[in-house]
Amino acid sequence: MAEIRPFRALRFNTDNAGDISELVCPPYDIISEEQRLGYLSKNPNNIIRLELPKGEDPYNEAGATLNKWLEEGILMQDEQEGIYIYEEEFTVNGLHTSFKGCIVRVKLEEFSKGIVLPHEETLSKAKEDRFNLMKATDCNFSQIYSLYMDPQHFVTKKLDELSTSKPVYEITDSDEVTHRLWIVTDKKETEAICAAFADKKLYIADGHHRYETALNYRNYCRENNKGSGAEDYVMMMLVDMEHPGLVVLPTHRIVRDLESFDSDKLIEGCREYFDVSEKDDVSEAEADLKELYDQGKKAFAFYSGGKGYELLVLRDTDVLAKLLPEKSAASQGLDVTVLHTLVLEKILGIDAENMAKQINLTYVKQFNDAVDSVRSGKAQCAFILNPTKVTEIRDVAAAGEKMPQKSTYFYPKLITGFVMNRF
Repeated sequence: MAEIRPFRALRFNTDNAGDISELVCPPYDIISEEQRLGYLSKNPNNIIRLELPKGEDPYNEAGATLNKWLEEGILMQDEQEGIYIYEEEFTVNGLHTSFKGCIVRVKLEEFSKGIVLPHEETLSKAKEDRFNLMKATDCNFSQIYSLYMDPQHFVTKKLDELSTSKPVYEITDSDEVTHRLWIVTDKKETEAICAAFADKKLYIADGHHRYETALNYRNYCRENNKGSGAEDYVMMMLVDMEHPGLVVLPTHRIVRDLESFDSDKLIEGCREYFDVSEKDDVSEAEADLKELYDQGKKAFAFYSGGKGYELLVLRDTDVLAKLLPEKSAASQGLDVTVLHTLVLEKILGIDAENMAKQINLTYVKQFNDAVDSVRSGKAQCAFILNPTKVTEIRDVAAAGEKMPQKSTYFYPKLITGFVMNRF
């Protein structure tokens, strides 16, 4: 099954580069231009210069910057191979928790082999961007986030044992998330951890574009007789799927610029499949949905302005089996499948291509942002969702299928810049 290896990470030499807290950043795809400039104003050596380059020739500029930093000792490669233990401690929705995993090299496998499994669709534009960056730098600057099943929790217990000392890095970011890193170089310990994955599959949680890009880069190297074999592996953060600290948040949908939009007509169409009830206060929508989530119900909050909202509760879960017989039961039962199939496509006429190109659909993480977009007139309506369960992600991936885009939002995001994987 999964083949993992320790590696010699490329890391910032803080004696030359500056404090590690000024050198890291969140994932590139959630950073605004204002934030990017803010990171660089604090420290021009921030990893954002490599991970999200700008300018007329951004990719070659990133490659030149990487070489310059190597020459100047801003970046240095660890002398010993190791496994990098990474922990995030945070508070979300009033719950204080943490999770821990290991950053390693994972051998690239085609999805068809069933060893590394995706769960979401990807966009070609994002893959082209990451491929151009990888060709110019021959490096992974951020890790793919993957989950694995480990009923005895051997790996997590081992990681806990090996991370009792003071971490190499410990920082708290602007979102009050604390990030810690430990390095394990003891060969006996790293071999034990690697061996534990010999019977495991990996489920990509975040980083589908980067994984597919890594496959393309590996093939590019093979076709051009380039590389040393290191390109057969990609850097990943691996976390136990049953870790109590794992948090998945929902991604809400807002509808905009739709011709002849009629909220009353939409609600009337929903009554064919949903029990519809009018609620007085939209601020209570998340709590109402959580109650139904705990009962195993498929439910959404529909908001089109004003103080109240409509609560939509699916009456018969078997309807998706009739409409989507080609899909597995795991895919049929997803909240996003229910919403997309019965409401967005069937009633509003927003098809899969429209969703992928975000012509009339926008995805937002925060409940307040979804509501405010309607109140401000930027959107015609919003659908508030419950989060996807981790077990649903596993089951869809195991069935060889993919969820619609933006079906999951793992919180918090992994930090970029603690470790890098140079080919």
